[in-house]
Amino acid sequence: MSRIGKLPIPVPGGVKVEIKGNEVTVLGPKGKLVRSFHPNMTIKLEDGKLTVLRPDDERQNKALHGLTRNLLANMVTGVSTGFERNLEIVGVGYRVEKSGDKLILRTGFSHPVEVSPLPGVTLAIEGANRIKVTGADKEAVGQMASNIKSIRPPDAYKGKGIRYAGEQIKLKPGKTAKAVGSKQ
Repeated sequence: MSRIGKLPIPVPGGVKVEIKGNEVTVLGPKGKLVRSFHPNMTIKLEDGKLTVLRPDDERQNKALHGLTRNLLANMVTGVSTGFERNLEIVGVGYRVEKSGDKLILRTGFSHPVEVSPLPGVTLAIEGANRIKVTGADKEAVGQMASNIKSIRPPDAYKGKGIRYAGEQIKLKPGKTAKAVGSKQ
């Protein structure tokens, strides 16, 4: 049996789970998430714990077993505590401003770039160069953070751009380093 798939998911207090066939609705203090799962997977709620069962040991069912369990666990965690991703803007003159629920990024282009949040995602700024993306849906939070980062990915030579907080950028050596090495 799958090591991940066989683990039960504890449902914390204040979180309500409804199972109708292969559609699961999870309602909690941070919001409501609905998702349809593969019909081969059987989802049960017993004694405040969610369990996922598979019909047999076919390759596809083994793969779906762990996937279904992790998606359910992310739904339960999302509606109870939520998910967040932090981004940093690095560069001289690069900054972010908030206008309503939208962000206005000034990252070296001739015009400011306006970013609207995806449904269920909240954008916040901390200072002039930090962005906080929060929400109940882990996929939506990750997608929104990726969309913001793709506006100005980190430069390989100077490291300027938008990066995830704590991300290490490996900088390439410039032309001068190459020229000095070839003289010897």
